[in-house]
Amino acid sequence: MSETFQIPEDLKAMLDALRSIGRPRLVGGGVRDWLLGLIPKDFDIEVAGTDFESMSRALAPYGVTDVVGRSFGVLKVRSKTTLAEYDFSLPRRESKTGAGHRGFIISPDPSLSDYEASSRRDFTLNAISYDPFTGLLIDPHNGQSDLKAGILRHTSAAFVEDPLRVLRAMQLAARFNFVLAEETAQLCKTMVDSYKELPLERVWGEWDKWAQKSTVPSKGLMVLEQTGWLIHFPEIAILRGTPQEPEWHPEGDVFTHTQHCLDALVKLEGWTSASMQRRRILSLSVLAHDFGKPSTTVRTEKKGVMRWVSPGHEPAGGPLSDSFLTRIGAPGDVLIPVRALVVNHLIHHSGNASEFTDTQVRRLARRLVPSTIHELTLVMIADSLGRPPKQSPETLILIQKLIDRAHSLSLKDEAPKPIMLGRHLLSLGLTAGPNFKPLLDAAFEAQMEGVFKDEAGGLAWLKSHAKVKASLRR
Repeated sequence: MSETFQIPEDLKAMLDALRSIGRPRLVGGGVRDWLLGLIPKDFDIEVAGTDFESMSRALAPYGVTDVVGRSFGVLKVRSKTTLAEYDFSLPRRESKTGAGHRGFIISPDPSLSDYEASSRRDFTLNAISYDPFTGLLIDPHNGQSDLKAGILRHTSAAFVEDPLRVLRAMQLAARFNFVLAEETAQLCKTMVDSYKELPLERVWGEWDKWAQKSTVPSKGLMVLEQTGWLIHFPEIAILRGTPQEPEWHPEGDVFTHTQHCLDALVKLEGWTSASMQRRRILSLSVLAHDFGKPSTTVRTEKKGVMRWVSPGHEPAGGPLSDSFLTRIGAPGDVLIPVRALVVNHLIHHSGNASEFTDTQVRRLARRLVPSTIHELTLVMIADSLGRPPKQSPETLILIQKLIDRAHSLSLKDEAPKPIMLGRHLLSLGLTAGPNFKPLLDAAFEAQMEGVFKDEAGGLAWLKSHAKVKASLRR
């Protein structure tokens, strides 16, 4: 933690303006992150002792204001000097009146004390506020102690009024390596049935944070298990207790293996340097990579020894990854790449993979679209590392061979594109028509087999193709 809270200059000017009409405090995640030694990215300000109109007038000179909800007392300001956005709100009371996230009566109340205002927040470590003028921390719920101990503890009994808070606990535990207080876990168990009140977009919002920002993703799954909320995600829940062969998987069942794989993934340079979109795909793919094991795991004899095996679990996992992602509200552009990575994650153990041929790599890259071989190898590495204390250097060597071959073919981050196009057929004197597609498909198949590698070779192949020659004779 830096000694002082580094507040942007444009925000300082706004706070000074508010000081003359009320009592501004920095609140929420920005304060938490600062106390964790992180650079705050979100600045939320709660202003007591004033009203909405006065707050709006005081902030108007500093940027474009947008009323998020007058009934909520929330005003968003886009700074005219930096274009940064800041949220300003009034302290408010909340009363649960019905099911769902809209089933609240929210009443701004500028007269609330720091204790009363903070009591509506979810966890004690999010209920700490900061006085920007005195530098004092206001911590009526002892959140600093929980923050130092890495404990997520509910602030008040009002926690049960919003079921989303359980999923917030999931992603916060994973992002900051927190554990859930036992009394909070017990409270969450009483909220299991309220999951159905949550709209999918809110469910996805929390899973998306888990997927993109986790530092110890297994901690999120632990929260779901501890609270009984795994029941809402059956594709994950069934992993618990699904056996694996101890010689190959000394770590335990498939649930435990998945936790280790996820924690290994986020330590890989390919994940830490990835874009948020790529992180999302990778995390969800590793989470789902063994969804097919519960339905395919059997005990059978293998080379004279009885073992647990899961033949065909890769293709079996494809539809299950789709159902899980649909269940949590993931957008359509997530389902396809995740499924491709799930069903291909053991390609390095299929057949004779001691050496990868150019044709194999081309076809694999094409099969993975819109995902990539680079992403697949990160999933593979995480899978291999998720079996502590067992290490598999031979598997990592196989994966490296795939990486090297893909790199040599310039296919690490993209799939091969057809060299022969319609214009090439026209250049040979053919007339455009329904015969073009089968000819181009055949040309692309020859390209994938390595028959030709460039435009000149493709044209030569087309000229020698029987159907092209027949068309030219007519």
